[in-house]
Amino acid sequence: MAIAEIAQRLGIHVNTARFHLETLVSNGQVERTTADSGSPGRPPQLFQAVRRMDPMGTRHFRVLAEVLAGAIDTDADPGDRILRAGQQWGLRQASTAAGPGKASGPAEPVDRLMRLLDELGFAPERDDSDGRRVGLRQCPFLELAVSRSDVVCPAHLGLMQGAMQAWESPITVERLHPFVEPDLCMAHLGPAGES
Repeated sequence: MAIAEIAQRLGIHVNTARFHLETLVSNGQVERTTADSGSPGRPPQLFQAVRRMDPMGTRHFRVLAEVLAGAIDTDADPGDRILRAGQQWGLRQASTAAGPGKASGPAEPVDRLMRLLDELGFAPERDDSDGRRVGLRQCPFLELAVSRSDVVCPAHLGLMQGAMQAWESPITVERLHPFVEPDLCMAHLGPAGES
C-alpha cells in the first residue's frame, strides 16, 4: 500500500504514517517497493509487511525455563548437573566478556568477576567488610529464581566458579546464598580448590 492509503486506513496524518513506516523498515518488519505507474515521473513508494516471524514479538522465556527446569528435575542430582552447566557457561563467558588469561593476583579475578556480573545484569557490589563477599542486587532470571532457586542459583554459582577457573584464579566462589535480603543474593569467596 502507498503511504496515503495506510494513513487513511489508520486515521492518522501522512507524515505520522511515514515516520512509523521508516521505523518499521529499519526494524526489517516492512519493506519498501515501487510500482510501475506506466506514466512518466517517479513511481510511487509502496510498503508491504515482511513475511517472517516478528523479531520484536512477544517472548515467553520463563515458560521455556520452566520446561527445562522440569526436565532437569528427573535427574538424581539436578543441582550438580546445573552447577556443571553453569561452570561451562562461566568458562565461555570469561574468555569473551571479561578477558581471558591468568589473573595476576587475588584482587584481579574479583575485579574481572565484578565486570562480568555487571555485563550480565547482576548489579554486583563488593562487600568490603571482609573482602570475601560479593552482593548481587539484580537477578536476570528473577521470575524463575523466586520459585525455582534450586535451578537458577546453582547455574549462577557455576557461572562464577567457571569464570574464576578460566582466569586461573587463586580464589573461587564457594557458595551462593539466594535472597539473604529481598533485593540481595550473596556470593562467598574463598581459596580455590578448597570448596
